[in-house]
Amino acid sequence: MGEPPLTYLTGWRMTLAADLLTERESATVAEVARVVGYSDPFAFSVAFKRVRGMSPSAFRRTGAPARSA
Repeated sequence: MGEPPLTYLTGWRMTLAADLLTERESATVAEVARVVGYSDPFAFSVAFKRVRGMSPSAFRRTGAPARSA
């Protein structure tokens, strides 16, 4: 894999979150956060923005493709 386990896990979670944000338009950011393992939607949003380069809401609005980390 070539990356630390937590980096891999975070990337995997954000990929899953990106899929959920585009596939489940009725799901809130808080619901997506819980599904991918975050109890705090704010922490999820910060992590998503760090990995994907935009907030979950902006990602959903633009339908942006996932940015490789």
